[in-house]
Amino acid sequence: MAIRRVAAGVVTLLILSVLVFAAASVLPGDAASAILGKQATGQALADLRHRMGLDQSIPVQYWHWLTGLLHGDLGDSAAGFASGGQVSVWSQVSGKLGDSAVLALCAFVPIAVVSVLLGVYSALRAGRWQDHLISVTTLVPSALPEFVLGTVLLAVFFGWLDVLPPVSVVAPGSSPLATPSVLVLPVLTLVGVTAGPAARMVRAGMLEALGADTVAVARLNGIAEGRVVRRYALRNAIAPSIQVFALVAQYLVGGLLIVEYLFGYPGIGKELVDAVSIHDNAEVQSVTMLLAAFYIATTIVADLAVMVAVPKLRTGAA
Repeated sequence: MAIRRVAAGVVTLLILSVLVFAAASVLPGDAASAILGKQATGQALADLRHRMGLDQSIPVQYWHWLTGLLHGDLGDSAAGFASGGQVSVWSQVSGKLGDSAVLALCAFVPIAVVSVLLGVYSALRAGRWQDHLISVTTLVPSALPEFVLGTVLLAVFFGWLDVLPPVSVVAPGSSPLATPSVLVLPVLTLVGVTAGPAARMVRAGMLEALGADTVAVARLNGIAEGRVVRRYALRNAIAPSIQVFALVAQYLVGGLLIVEYLFGYPGIGKELVDAVSIHDNAEVQSVTMLLAAFYIATTIVADLAVMVAVPKLRTGAA
């Protein structure tokens, strides 16, 4: 089963590689023109395109890029050619990926904790005023796009209270954790947009678990409600919760791009926007594939984790 899931993921990535390369190739202009500017001579453009391999046919460029990708070579960044040298895409983005991972983890932990606590509590109080209050209070921020909620938070915590920095400035070579204040607004934005929907999905899974036959039998046998919830309901709610956390992790891949750009956070989102602006196709393509690989890997791991948590699914899925 695991082998089939991985094989399907590899095929999906191959198809995505074609689509990503094709999308980048049809964009007007190229990196050489962006680097040299409008005043460049035809010969200078031809020389730089030759150095960058842009004078080769599209299928040949795709093949070189794909084979390099399979060998762990993400290609050369246009930023290197702009400075007169040669800089690999990996050296250009590795630090940014690390900074994005820090932000994603700092957001994922509170999202997971808040969504589980609110979701389980809402399910246990289903139909009561506590359930309705949680539903309303989490619906408002989650209904706003990231850039709108982020702007509101900026207005409150910087414009009004002046307690948090508006831009996430991190010293070169330093970790964002060295200045935790730069993480607060991006994390609050991601938590506000995501925790509500995640809590509602956890609530739905918990309600389904509470309605299971095993829970009804346990209650008929006089087992204390607290023990019924902990031993039977929560155990049956594990599988839906795993899927919820996988969806949260996948959302963060896209949500980070917007939030990082909004707050000037030095992560892969801002780097990707900058790469698009200078037509750095090698960086755009490679980073997009890395994000797609993470998305697919998260799906596979979540599916396998569910089958481990719910053994009866293994036979049905085989």
